[in-house]
Amino acid sequence: MGFFMNNFIKQLNADAQENTVANEAVEATQPTATTNAPEAVEATVETFVKPAYVEPVQTAHDDFDWTVDKRNMGVYSQDEKAKYEKVYEATFVNINDGEILQGDVVGLTKTDAVINIGFKSDGLVSLNEFRDLQNLAIGDVVEVLVVEKEDRQGHLHLSRRQARLQRAWERILEVNKTGEVVTGYVTSKTKGGLIVDVFGMETFLPGSQIDVKPVTDYDQFVGKTMEFKVVKINEQIKNAVVSHKALIESDIEAQRAEIMGKLEKGQVLEGVVKNITDFGAFMDLGGLDGLLYITDISWGRISHPSEVVKLDQKIQVVVLDFDDDKKRISLGLKQLTPHPWDVLPEGLVEGAIVKGKVVNIEDYGSFLEIQPGVEGLVHVSEITWANTPINAKEFFKMGAEHEAKIVTLDKDARKMSLSIKQMTNDPWGTIEEKFAEGSKHAGTVKNITPYGVFVELETGIGGMIHISDLSWMKRLNHPGEFTKVGEQIDTIIMSIDKENRKLQLGHKQLEEDPWNSLEDTFGVGTTHEGTVTKKDDRGALVQLAYGLEGYCPARHLFKEDGKQVQAEETAQFVVIEFDRNEKRIMLSHTRIWEQVQAEEKEVAKKEAIAEHEQTKKAVKNIQAKVEKSTLGDLGSLASIRAKLEGGEAAAEETK
Repeated sequence: MGFFMNNFIKQLNADAQENTVANEAVEATQPTATTNAPEAVEATVETFVKPAYVEPVQTAHDDFDWTVDKRNMGVYSQDEKAKYEKVYEATFVNINDGEILQGDVVGLTKTDAVINIGFKSDGLVSLNEFRDLQNLAIGDVVEVLVVEKEDRQGHLHLSRRQARLQRAWERILEVNKTGEVVTGYVTSKTKGGLIVDVFGMETFLPGSQIDVKPVTDYDQFVGKTMEFKVVKINEQIKNAVVSHKALIESDIEAQRAEIMGKLEKGQVLEGVVKNITDFGAFMDLGGLDGLLYITDISWGRISHPSEVVKLDQKIQVVVLDFDDDKKRISLGLKQLTPHPWDVLPEGLVEGAIVKGKVVNIEDYGSFLEIQPGVEGLVHVSEITWANTPINAKEFFKMGAEHEAKIVTLDKDARKMSLSIKQMTNDPWGTIEEKFAEGSKHAGTVKNITPYGVFVELETGIGGMIHISDLSWMKRLNHPGEFTKVGEQIDTIIMSIDKENRKLQLGHKQLEEDPWNSLEDTFGVGTTHEGTVTKKDDRGALVQLAYGLEGYCPARHLFKEDGKQVQAEETAQFVVIEFDRNEKRIMLSHTRIWEQVQAEEKEVAKKEAIAEHEQTKKAVKNIQAKVEKSTLGDLGSLASIRAKLEGGEAAAEETK
């Protein structure tokens, strides 16, 4: 560079020398003001007067070499100057803002590193940007980005951190296109996922892309180095999304393809229970999932797969079926053992007594599991000897154990019928010995229908009490008004139908018919106090003494003030009809006050007639005694006559 600087200085001196020589030559050719003035004027005049061409006059300095300076040194031509200027400019590095360059560490301070990139000045980079380089030393070569060639202070502004981010982004763009697997360091947890350092740049790992299984604890991954695939980029904000799940899925897909290519029906595989649902268990077969359906877990009935298998349990299963397109595999566990019906114990024959657990209850009966996979049906007709209807869902409870007798056994059809009632002798064979007609027994109400009550006297023996045989006194709309299911009730055997296994029972027959003795007490016209228990538009039920009920029509409920007797109100009633056969009493409240009014009118009528008769007798007596009329007598007779006429008028009014 010193050589070029010397040449440059020489060129400047040569140019200055040339200017000096040129000035002297000009001064020498021009005429002076004192000696050549007349000739100059004359020449000028002649020039304007004679415009004809004049050949230039040769002077002494026309052959002067202007390329030589005072020191007798030559100068460069224009082409040579241009050539050497390019060489000179090439000695400086031409840089642009945003460019990434290699630089040498030429110095270190307590806070900065001095970087030489070949520019006219060196740049400073904070040591904070070299924290990943523990042993930074002078002479190391680092990559930096030119932020500004000259900032406000005229300094060269460099950044290693921005250079790393730029290079990282370029590599991320490249691996996103190629699908290359990258290694990243999980630096921290953020909302919805993790922050991963890839090539020195922060990327986002969503929580759903961490693993194929749902992940709830993100902290366990912080500080770990893992492999990822770049699955999404945003070039505008220079942001990238990575996935670890994609790597797992690609590995699983490869394993699936390999396993599916080797699958065969009946093949036995080893798998791990990865998930349990109500309908089955999902098995991990080493990269491929299969479903172990609940009906293929056990020969016996189970309500949930967890009764047999557990999470993360390693078991062997058999391939029942598979679909290459849908990549579904159906597995079986029970198929690894023989069917229980094919290996029944020798003692399991017709007539044998067995013990089973209730595994299913239907309206027509219950299924008892004798051993896993071997079940028998107890039909409702085989529960009890009684001919009364039995509700299987009330008699059996899920999981309960019962002893039963094998009635039929078909190994080929894999069916078995059981009986509970045949565990004991048929009580109807000797029914007359214990339950003779007319005998009294206590029983339990088992069922109530609109027409009667079913009563169980003992296991297998029962009958029905018709609604009309429940009470002498009460008229029942439904047997439930008289008794409830589960209550004890006294009965009497009215008749026995041994062939149809039916007993006709009675309850009111335990007492004599009280209606025979009530006819005198509640005869027509008798008055009784009663309470209205139920009332509607047609009439009211009235509770009387001795538990009797009477009926009062609506037109017989009116009081003397025009209002009706209301429910829960107590009043006087008169019997207007008594029917012993129909067990019916008709009542009236209205007739009580109507009868009182009629009696009052009758009394008033009788009193008026009696007074009239007395007056007539008095008149006759007076007429017999009077022999002649006097003024005084006439006055007495007039008053007696007026009184007599008044009595007759009153008698007419009472009529």
